[in-house]
Amino acid sequence: MLILASMGKLISIYFLWIWLFVPAMAQSVDAVYPLSDAKRILFLGNSITYAGDYVALFESFHITQYPTAETEIINAGLPSETVSGLSEPNHAEGKFPRPWLFSRLNSVLTKSKPDVVFACYGMNDGIYESFDEKRFAAYKTGIERLRKELENAGVKRIIFLTPPVHDDPAKGLEGYNLVLDRYAEWLLEQREQRGWEVIDLHFPMRRYLQEQRRTNPAFRLAEDGVHPGGEGHWLMAKALMSHFNPAVNSFPSREAYLNGSPDLKKLYELVSKRQAMMKDAWLTYTGHERPGMNKGLAMKEAKKQYQEIQREIGDLK
Repeated sequence: MLILASMGKLISIYFLWIWLFVPAMAQSVDAVYPLSDAKRILFLGNSITYAGDYVALFESFHITQYPTAETEIINAGLPSETVSGLSEPNHAEGKFPRPWLFSRLNSVLTKSKPDVVFACYGMNDGIYESFDEKRFAAYKTGIERLRKELENAGVKRIIFLTPPVHDDPAKGLEGYNLVLDRYAEWLLEQREQRGWEVIDLHFPMRRYLQEQRRTNPAFRLAEDGVHPGGEGHWLMAKALMSHFNPAVNSFPSREAYLNGSPDLKKLYELVSKRQAMMKDAWLTYTGHERPGMNKGLAMKEAKKQYQEIQREIGDLK
């Protein structure tokens, strides 16, 4: 039986499988800075991160994995954003260029004060063209700068995520996805050569697509080639969760995972509701240059609603 701390009281919550599968890997990866010690975990990324399902799945996992931790998980993903500073001339039908992370990063870090940062970029950084060395160099420069600025801000743990797969409706995995292959390979090289903490989303998603298409050539993870649906977000979340507890790999689907422990599905629903509200509040509070985004609640009101949902989470039996 695990114990969940909420509003100064300990509530029993039965996620038995966490106890059955002791995460041998978790001790080694958490030796850098344990997630259980983090007060704030920040997710940076583009529209895929803003969509947020993989973030909500990860937060639900975090609560079960570290039940006594008092951690706030912040989704600060911004649609259309790049780390490279590049944009297509006709982006958004010429209405606005792609926003650049570094125009808002200082504000985000100053106001959120994260201990741990997950960063997922690359999908937009090749601006949906064939591979080009100059664009690749801009992506690498952006990632290097992001790491340096996170270090300077005192972030204790930096975790890069390789970009999700691009499921081109016309060319499949042999179109723009070849660009993302190169971007993902470079990030994985930094893990091997420089000791960066990198979680690979790209190639597991690529292999999954290939496996599914052997029996169903029309199978897709992203109908538009870019934005994964529920199954794609599950694969992303699974890669994150299994990084900290390999037992997650034993679940073949999100349904099996969410139904695998009492109250986990309800927990996920509450976390998803809270994430949907808080991500707009954080974007409004920290500021950005992308038109057309929802105006979030004032942070004071958002925090009030955050705590109301936290009490519901604490009431789970």
